Order: sequence, then C-alpha cells, then structure tokens
Amino acid sequence: MQNRILSIGNMFPDFNKKAVVSTEKGKEFADINSIELRAKGEWMVMFWWPKDFTFVCPTEIAEFNKRYMDFRDRDTLLLGASTDTEFVHLAWRNNHNDLKELRFPMIADTSKSLADDLGILSAEEKVAYRATFIVDPEGVIRWVSVNDLNVGRNVDEVLRVLDALQTDELCPCNWVKGEETNQA
Repeated sequence: MQNRILSIGNMFPDFNKKAVVSTEKGKEFADINSIELRAKGEWMVMFWWPKDFTFVCPTEIAEFNKRYMDFRDRDTLLLGASTDTEFVHLAWRNNHNDLKELRFPMIADTSKSLADDLGILSAEEKVAYRATFIVDPEGVIRWVSVNDLNVGRNVDEVLRVLDALQTDELCPCNWVKGEETNQA
C-alpha cells in the first residue's frame, strides 16, 4: 500500500542524504540535512524527478538551474532529488551538457526513505513522481504539486506560487508578483 502524499500544513520530514554538489574532483559530494537547512531560516523548494539518464527530467532540471537566481532572490533554497545514487547523479552531470553547471544539490535518496515518507514513491516502479514541495522557513509544507511520470512541470508556476505564499496575503487567480492582492 502506498503512503498518502504529504500535503499543506504537514511538517516536511527530517532527512540526511548524500548529494552531488559539484563536478570538481574531490568536491563532488556533500551531506545535506533538514536540520541545517531549517537553521538557515529560508524557504525551500525541493523538486523530484523519476530517474537520471532519461528525457523529460533534464529539461526540468536545466530550467530550474536557469531560474536558480530567481529562487535565491526570494531567499529560497533550491534542491533537486531522485531515488538514484549520488554516483549515478555525478555520472549524469558529467555526461549531460545541460547539467554540468548546476548550482543546486542533486540529492540521492538511495534508500527511497524520503520519497516514501513524502508519499511520492510510485507503487509500480518504486521511483519518485515528479513532485514539487514549497516549504516555509519553519519546515511546514505550504504547496505540493505532483505530476505523472511523463509530464514535466512549469518552473514559472512554482515561482508564482512561491511569490504568492511569501506575500502572506490573499492572492487572486492568476496573480503574479507586482499585482495587487485582495483585502480580507
């Protein structure tokens, strides 16, 4: 039986995972853990893809990387993750031109424990769905979007929702940063 997907208002699970943070020899890997991330007092966007060395995944990862500074400008940590190992992540980065210069960690959830805790592990293939979580500085999930394995996500929409959440105001349909919010 598959877990339910964690949703708005749930605490993002604690984790400690290996990640690829560089392609520079001797500096490829780091440990990433939720306690240190929360201590930074920033928002977090964690996006998941099913498998390395596939076709839709690198288009999303490359687009998140292009928009990296948009997340940093919003005091938001950007993290990518899949259930592949850190060694597979590194090999993919080294062999795919669009992934060589990533500015965010590629988390390796090799045990599949975090994907399982989040409820995004597919029952059939035991890989993560294309899930995106926006988490506030206190570790509370504020937005979740999950796509089928074959459909890529829209990074502009992730940024739009992040902007809306950070206003802490009522934002109408199709609201974008700079527009007026609704009054309560």
